Amino acid sequence: MADHVQSLAQLEILCKQLYETTDTTTRLQAEKALVEFTNSPDCLSKCQLLLERGSSSYSQLLAATCLSKLVSRTSNPLPLEQRVDIRNYVLNYLATRPKLASFVTQALIQLYARITKLGWFDCQKEDYVFRNVIADVTRFLQDSVEHCIIGVTILSQLTNEINQV
Repeated sequence: MADHVQSLAQLEILCKQLYETTDTTTRLQAEKALVEFTNSPDCLSKCQLLLERGSSSYSQLLAATCLSKLVSRTSNPLPLEQRVDIRNYVLNYLATRPKLASFVTQALIQLYARITKLGWFDCQKEDYVFRNVIADVTRFLQDSVEHCIIGVTILSQLTNEINQV
């Protein structure tokens, strides 16, 4: 556990260096380390840890970006169950945190749209699990104004994503 907390703190520092520093060398070193993180085998679990316990919006953005890369890769794709879990996690995360930084919300919505598009034809027990978009979004549209905005943004982003070749 202490190891996870230490690596989480290191990732937070790297995110801060990547997005806030004006020193080019420091930024390049942070970028190189974060690319290695993205390619690491425990990237998925650390992304979830960053979303749950990360203290900065930049670490949440990194997690969302890394998850988008993981679900988009064509070589060594994630199993269907993991992709469904990520989709459900992202929806619950957005539903329970409607006041995230706008760029984090946008990155998470983009992740949802990408995972939905790429999994559109995937079946689990004769059920097209990624086609429940209306049911997923209705939860947002029946809640607060912040949730409604998230719901409409999900629909808009999904439309944009599906229209991209």
